[in-house]
Amino acid sequence: MFKGTDSIGTSDPARDDDFRERLAEIREQIRAYTLDVQYKRLYAGEIANPWDPANDTDELRELRAEMTALEDQQSEITIKNEFDSVYTGNGASGMNAGTGQDFTIYYINVPSNKLELWAWMESDRLMDPSLRELDAERLVVAEERRQVLESTPTGKLDEQFNSMFWVASPYNWPIVGWLSDIMAYTQDDFLEYFETHYQPANLTGVIVGDFKPEEAKQLVESYFGRIENKRAKPDPLVTHSVPLLGEIRFSGECDCQDQIEVRYRSVPFGHPDEAVFDVIADLLNGRTGRLYKSLIEEDAIAAQASGSNRSMRYAGMFSFSARPKGDADLASLEAAWYEEIERLKAEPVSDRELQKVKNGQAADTFRGLQDNSSLFFQLAITEAYGGYEYLNEYPKRIAAVTAEDIMRVASEYFEEHERAVSHYTRRGDGEQTLLTIDDVRESLSEEMAGMMMPRLEGEVARIKEATDPEALRAQIQDMEAQADMIPPQLKTAMEYIKQQTQARIDELESGADSGAEGGDQ
Repeated sequence: MFKGTDSIGTSDPARDDDFRERLAEIREQIRAYTLDVQYKRLYAGEIANPWDPANDTDELRELRAEMTALEDQQSEITIKNEFDSVYTGNGASGMNAGTGQDFTIYYINVPSNKLELWAWMESDRLMDPSLRELDAERLVVAEERRQVLESTPTGKLDEQFNSMFWVASPYNWPIVGWLSDIMAYTQDDFLEYFETHYQPANLTGVIVGDFKPEEAKQLVESYFGRIENKRAKPDPLVTHSVPLLGEIRFSGECDCQDQIEVRYRSVPFGHPDEAVFDVIADLLNGRTGRLYKSLIEEDAIAAQASGSNRSMRYAGMFSFSARPKGDADLASLEAAWYEEIERLKAEPVSDRELQKVKNGQAADTFRGLQDNSSLFFQLAITEAYGGYEYLNEYPKRIAAVTAEDIMRVASEYFEEHERAVSHYTRRGDGEQTLLTIDDVRESLSEEMAGMMMPRLEGEVARIKEATDPEALRAQIQDMEAQADMIPPQLKTAMEYIKQQTQARIDELESGADSGAEGGDQ
């Protein structure tokens, strides 16, 4: 979608269209041959990956050579990054996109006097996306999948644990997809999906900033009104999550710190109990939260502990995660968590503790309205989940949560037979593999790296100057609570920031920081 349209990104639209048709024909031949010949070789045990060019037959090598020759000719009339250049040449910035389980979101900042440019550009790529450089982008996505899974120590384990937890629900598919599917999709597959999901009947537009509503409405109607629904609306979701009938346990080894997660099914967006789960998460988190007080301060068995609730469009999950401290093991962390659960079930939360959480939620809601970017993402994502009006309703639901609600929800949902538990332990006696700044750079596209790297380097510099380990721990908890909302392409960057934050905590607590107060005593 960033490679332009039929008219943007090429110096010769007619020849470009001809190249795309010829390339589509060769892709179909490669796919048909792979499914017929290479998959038989896979099942016969001759090869491990039917899509790996290293396993190509002579016939496949000839097809790939023909495709490469055509792509080289097409590149002579391709204008690289023209779509982005048109925007940046007119003062726009931050063009990007992100994909979650329930939505894909495209966004950009434009000067207020360039709203018509935005309306033309975005409607044009929704009407006539070129799918130019499709094969190169396919490999980018395949590499992105590898980076997401392999650049983070627990990536492959997380993918399998998540798939196991959701059972029948479509949420058991990874956002970036399975490699065999990524490689097998044809241009017709892409177009069919695009015309089904990227159509007016399935789109929401959000504009936040300095604009005149009537003028914006006229521009939207003039430009986006040109787009037609080419197919029926997406089918409604039929398959939904089935209840867990017994505890599920998942164990794995990785080049990482030992860690545990205990996960339960919660509720989807808009469910009456969603606010209760969010209040429970806030009761547990932060330096004044129950997990910090019990597991980190009093028992001193955890280096990190947090709870989080994620309510998505069709289902939700609540999870506890922690890392042990010192000689503590994962079993002791798990037992401590169950004690906290029993306390939630048996003891009413005090009025003071409950009000503190509600005050914090109210402050977060207010802060989320203070800048265009935060407001934009809230409106877009909330509408994707079910309706933007919920932004006004949700604070009222938080305010209405009672101590009795918390006891009821804890008793109903946090049951032994309805939980999934993962234990990750460090592989052998090996050292933990640490991410480098180069790992982060390689995980990003060229455009994203140019935008993100200066920001990341500034954040690392700030972390190195920090002197309060508790504040740094709270930042790690915040990042882990929001981990599921981070686009896959930014996972490595987030893991790197967490790694640097934990390293600074260790440095401060060991007294090795000579720059901090008292560091040389």
